[in-house]
Amino acid sequence: MLHNFKESLAASHRAEDLPIWLDVYRKAFPTMRAMINHREDGDHQRNGIDRSIILENSKQLLIDEKVRFKSYPDIALEFLSAKETSTPGWVCKPLLADYIAYAVAPIGKCYLLPVPQLQEAWRRYGEEWKAQHFIAKAINISGARRWTTLSCCVPVSKIFPAIGECLRVDFTPFGKEVS
Repeated sequence: MLHNFKESLAASHRAEDLPIWLDVYRKAFPTMRAMINHREDGDHQRNGIDRSIILENSKQLLIDEKVRFKSYPDIALEFLSAKETSTPGWVCKPLLADYIAYAVAPIGKCYLLPVPQLQEAWRRYGEEWKAQHFIAKAINISGARRWTTLSCCVPVSKIFPAIGECLRVDFTPFGKEVS
């Protein structure tokens, strides 16, 4: 698939104003008091932050937003942002975001993916997932520059159990049981 970077960026910027975001964040975070857009070029963008949500208790949640305009039974996990330079994609590069908000517009569903657990799930299962699932290749063009982005299309039914595993940590027991 061929992507004109400027056109893709413009579509992303149009998606930032969709009314879905307010609806999603109000439902996901009932104590939300403010929603701040960080789409301007700068440190927020370079660190994977499209929006911040401020909760009633002043807690700030940092969100990286993705929108898919076609419905698929998977989530496309970008593992190489630029294949030619081996630049890591958002599923494995350091991000400041707390969540990836992955909205599938035609079905009205947004998956909130906790970044640390998603990235740990990718570390554990990425090679297996790449061997088992479709790899989407997007060829991007911006002026004379060309690069290929690679994403592994992993079924939703596999991603959430893998994330769940990362929320439970075993350790070596010690001491006596407390009754």
